Amino acid sequence: MVMINPINISETPKSARDILDRINTLSFNSSLMREMRAIHFVASLIDKGFDDGGRLRKLNIHTVDAESELAHLGASSKLNTDRTFLEWLFTLGRGRADAFMAAHFDKIGHSSSTDVAEKFL
Repeated sequence: MVMINPINISETPKSARDILDRINTLSFNSSLMREMRAIHFVASLIDKGFDDGGRLRKLNIHTVDAESELAHLGASSKLNTDRTFLEWLFTLGRGRADAFMAAHFDKIGHSSSTDVAEKFL
């Protein structure tokens, strides 16, 4: 999963624009958070031995994010088509993907590299 919206934003919004940006971020993330809670719930059932006769199976979850870099961007950045900005995003994404592969390549197809409870719950 490639995270384009930060989950954790440490700053409290103070201006009307910042509050609107936070509302947009929370709205966008709400369905992701709901899905991740469901995935975590099913995984916990499987860990306890219930797999509904083999119908349930654990998913391996991997995430690539740039939360610290993206947290300061407002919702309007999603409409920014400036070439320099897009090149910065591309370079950032490439760097984060390379770092992810270096750290977690051996887990792909075998286990999760993301702790769903820690990151999403």
